[in-house]
Amino acid sequence: MEAIPSDTQSSAAADGGFNVLTPEAWKALLSPYSHIVLVANSEAVDFGRLRSELPETALYVFFNNVYKVLDEPFAGHAVLIARSGVMGANIVHRREVVDVLRFFAGDDFLGVVNIRVSPEENFSDESGFNGARTRHLDLTQMLGDLYPTDKIATSGFAMALWLAELQLPGKILLAGFSAKRSEKWKVFDVHDWTFEQIFLRLFARMGTISMMGGVDVSPYAALAKRFPQVPPIEIAMTAAEVLSERLHNANGQIDRLMSVTKSIRAIEGFFRRFKPKTRKQRFLEKSKE
Repeated sequence: MEAIPSDTQSSAAADGGFNVLTPEAWKALLSPYSHIVLVANSEAVDFGRLRSELPETALYVFFNNVYKVLDEPFAGHAVLIARSGVMGANIVHRREVVDVLRFFAGDDFLGVVNIRVSPEENFSDESGFNGARTRHLDLTQMLGDLYPTDKIATSGFAMALWLAELQLPGKILLAGFSAKRSEKWKVFDVHDWTFEQIFLRLFARMGTISMMGGVDVSPYAALAKRFPQVPPIEIAMTAAEVLSERLHNANGQIDRLMSVTKSIRAIEGFFRRFKPKTRKQRFLEKSKE
């Protein structure tokens, strides 16, 4: 791998001391790879297919708790995205760095990229990552006017958008970005999964990125082929009408469930008051003093 030119290698962050690269330096670092593969922490990831279809020049981008998708050390070009929270990188303050980094070793591992996507999130310095080469990436401004204000972007969505804007020569591939809750791993309500899926699928249909599964086999594309005389906007409006009706019916059932489980939720709320505070809660309380 070619070294990053020294004159574009890094710049000091506003809050000091972090390894923040310039856009030119990021392009120099990532341009040699034929593919940039963002691997979601999802059971939908098909590693066998990925490794068989992609060349050895592909770079695999993993996120936080990689043991959700890896069961042995990864052999190939890789980088780990470590998402920050208010207490710094999540894997640092949760003491998971050793458990995560054991999956990566050797010269093919580019190291850790500690990212934040909102002003409330804070970086962790390099010393917290158990000796791994660490870079810092601030995506708050990029997402500020784009993402729904009452939600916070996922790391995968933020990285996909940032990589697309870098205009790298390699292809950007998203693997396992289904936004579906599995039996083993949950999805968090703090993210706007609907917005992200619409955005990413539009990106995919424009050719900016590629998504493994779920895009080229759209049933609505089949409708357009079956009814070529119907304008695409009419097909979209009809689909939205049907989905709206189904959502209205589902909300009626949800209201019934909320009524039936009212007493159960009251009991749960009572016992939650006795639950010890988490480290994050104690940190936030202390920071307000």
